[in-house]
Amino acid sequence: MDRAVAQSPVERTAQRFEFQAVACEALGSSLYAGLPNHAASDLRAGGPMESVLDGHLDVPGRSALALRMLGGVHALVLTGRAPELARFYPSAGGHADPGPGAGLAWQALRQVLIEHSDDVRAWLDHPPQTNEVGRGAALVGTLCRLVADAGYPIRLFEIGASAGLNLRADRFRITGGGAAYGEPSSPVQMIGGWLGRAPAAGPIQVVSRVGGDLAPVDPVAESGRLKLLAYVWADQVERLDRLRGACQLAAEIPAEMRTEPASETISRITLEPGTWTVLWHSIMRQYLSQEQKDAIDSGLEALGGQASGSARFAHVSLELVRGTTDTPVELVTWPGRVSRRLGTAPPHGLPVTWSG
Repeated sequence: MDRAVAQSPVERTAQRFEFQAVACEALGSSLYAGLPNHAASDLRAGGPMESVLDGHLDVPGRSALALRMLGGVHALVLTGRAPELARFYPSAGGHADPGPGAGLAWQALRQVLIEHSDDVRAWLDHPPQTNEVGRGAALVGTLCRLVADAGYPIRLFEIGASAGLNLRADRFRITGGGAAYGEPSSPVQMIGGWLGRAPAAGPIQVVSRVGGDLAPVDPVAESGRLKLLAYVWADQVERLDRLRGACQLAAEIPAEMRTEPASETISRITLEPGTWTVLWHSIMRQYLSQEQKDAIDSGLEALGGQASGSARFAHVSLELVRGTTDTPVELVTWPGRVSRRLGTAPPHGLPVTWSG
C-alpha cells in the first residue's frame, strides 16, 4: 500500500475502525470487535458505509466515529426498527449466532445502513456518551478513603459528567476486596467490583452534586436514556443493567447539571469549611483540547492553594495512560498537595484493584 492511499480519508477512517475493533476485543465485546472490521472493508469497497460516513471522513480520531455509527444502529435496534439485526443483539433479547467474526450480524447491519442511512447519519454529529456507571466504583472507594482521613461531608463535582449518573455513585452497591458498601437493595449492583485490599466502606454523606458537560444528557427523559443505552456495546448486558439502575437513581436523587466546558465548571467551584470539595472525572481528558487541559490544571492548583484543614479539596481521576491497558485511580488532596495512586481499573471501570 503506497503512502498516498494510506493517507486518504477513506483509508484513514477504515484503519480507525479497525483500531476500534481491537479495543472492543480487548474490552470483552466479541460482537463489536467484529462489526467495525466488516465496516472498514465495506468502506474501502465503496459499500453503504461510504454514503453513511460521507462528510465525516475528515473528523479527528478522538471523535470515535465507529462508536458513533454503532450507537446510531443500536438505537434503531432498541426501538424495534431493525428486527433482523436485533436477533444478534443480546441488548434486545437476541441470541442468534452472529457468525465467525460477526459476519452474519454484519450482513444484517449492512442492510440497516441501506434502509436507515439518514437515521444513522444523525448520530454521527454527537459524541458517544455511555456515562459508564462501572467507573463509579473507583470514585466510591476513593470517597471512603477521604472520609477516613477526615470525616467531613462531600461536595461532589464532575467534569465531562455526561448524564451525571456517577454523581449518584454513593448510592451504588459494591462488594469485594473484603468490603461491602451501600444498600443491598440498590438498583446498581457491582458484586465483586473491588479486588485487592478495598478501603474501609464507611458511610459517605454527599451534600451537593454538580456536573458540567458540553452536551449533558437527561437520564430521566426517554430520549436521554435511549442515547445512553445506545452507546453501550450491545453484547455487554451487565453494563446495560447497571446503566438502567443508575437512571432509576437519577430520577430519585437530584443533581445540578450545567452545559459548559470543564474549565468553566472548575472556575465556579469554591471551598467551604467543614467539607470535602471533590472534583472527579473519568475517561474524558483525551477528548479535550490542550487549552482546556491547561485551564483544568491551573484551576486545580488554584483551588488547592485555597484549601485548609477545615476546607479540604480533593481531585479524583480515572484516566487512560498511553501504552497501558489499565487506568490508574489517582487521588490528590489539599492542603499540602499529597498525590496517591490508589489502584487500577479497566476503562469501563470494573473491577477496581486496590493497591492497599
